[in-house]
Amino acid sequence: QALFFRLRCICCQLVKLRQDLTFNFFNTSRLPTFNLFSMASSALAAARKQLAPNGVLRCGINLSNVLLVTGKDAAGMPEGVAPDLAKSIAKALEVPAELVPFPHPDKLCEAAESNAWDICLIGADPARASKIDFTSAWCEIQATYMVPASSTKTIETMDSKGVKIASKKGGAFDLWLQRNLKNAELLQAETLDGAYDMFHSQKLDALAGLRPKLSGDLSKDKGLYKLLDGSFMSVQQALGCIKPADGSKAGVNFLSQFAEDAKKSGLLQQLIDKHGVTGKLSVAPLVGSPKL
Repeated sequence: QALFFRLRCICCQLVKLRQDLTFNFFNTSRLPTFNLFSMASSALAAARKQLAPNGVLRCGINLSNVLLVTGKDAAGMPEGVAPDLAKSIAKALEVPAELVPFPHPDKLCEAAESNAWDICLIGADPARASKIDFTSAWCEIQATYMVPASSTKTIETMDSKGVKIASKKGGAFDLWLQRNLKNAELLQAETLDGAYDMFHSQKLDALAGLRPKLSGDLSKDKGLYKLLDGSFMSVQQALGCIKPADGSKAGVNFLSQFAEDAKKSGLLQQLIDKHGVTGKLSVAPLVGSPKL
């Protein structure tokens, strides 16, 4: 009887193990599996030492990008493509991830001074590159203009004398406009909704922004406005790390290879599809990643 009981217990354990394996295989809510198979162990160790010196990867997340952060979990932490990608990077580094949310990208960039995060997921821009080492883009988002429905302005004619454009201060598209507008006047607000309110209340010529956000804003005052075809630039969402004092490139080289492998493996497209932003976010074209 004792032998029969032991055999029965073993069978029960085997059945439970099979059920667990089946659940894990078919549970599509889990993050996609992703490993940097081509990375040498010495390069991985050097990247881990720079990016996660305390054994945890602190990931700066920009909450204002509604395509990359699409919600919050029960604990109030951000969910979406960017948080999931950050967790995948930590997994590749073989360390836990800690999400560090910021209300706007300019606040995130300012926090580099106090070493408040280890990696970030924001739009790459020359104005930010003095503090941050960026990878090539992993996804792209078109930036365009909202204009009155009767406007005859185009992307090409927008930069003209007398034209007033509302924009959210500090965004990647706003930084581009600051550098490139020669004739039009740029009026900045502290928030995206504030920029819309300025455009609407002051009857400005245009509102600059990311196409998906502007598309949603069309419903605020139906029929009054339209979006221009084309784009004046594309925001290049990149991975970044704080420039180390010793000039080491171990961290940014790791992130660069991760970004390229994530494009090739299909990880990025899986995350885009998972979070319902297919057709709004585009996986950036492949480029050569550093050889480690």
